Amino acid sequence: MAEFFEGQYVVYPAHGVGVIKGIEVQEIAGEKVQVLVISFSKDKMVVRLPVNKSIRQKVRNLSSKDVMQEALDCLKTPAKSRKMIWSRRAQEYENKINSGDPVSIAQVIRDLHRNPNQPEHSYSERQIYKEALSRLSKEYAIVEDVTEDKALGILEEALHAA
Repeated sequence: MAEFFEGQYVVYPAHGVGVIKGIEVQEIAGEKVQVLVISFSKDKMVVRLPVNKSIRQKVRNLSSKDVMQEALDCLKTPAKSRKMIWSRRAQEYENKINSGDPVSIAQVIRDLHRNPNQPEHSYSERQIYKEALSRLSKEYAIVEDVTEDKALGILEEALHAA
């Protein structure tokens, strides 16, 4: 089982990057359970996750610089055009975002990115695009030790290189 500590950044796929604010012991159904207290500043949310469930929930350490580079490289490739109906594509994109995998999230960003000369996104496309961009830029910023704004600029620059 992974070792967790206070102040550690982790990725909880359903919510993105959070920081462990503490490790507590709580009584749940008459049983003492160790829980991670994870804070997500973007959503102003705190999650208490039993440590024994954290593996099943796929809480993970931040990605390596190599994985972040792989995600950047993905952004530089041409978008894949999909012929399936939007509701199916949207579900696929949501699944990729919620996987927490930076390369899968980069694929969503790449596929939904629109250049200025292209038609406007629908509302739901914009929401999914923004969520993916937010998730990837937050993790990229922490891994590369840059501000989130700088990370966003780097990701957008990679998109324009495609």
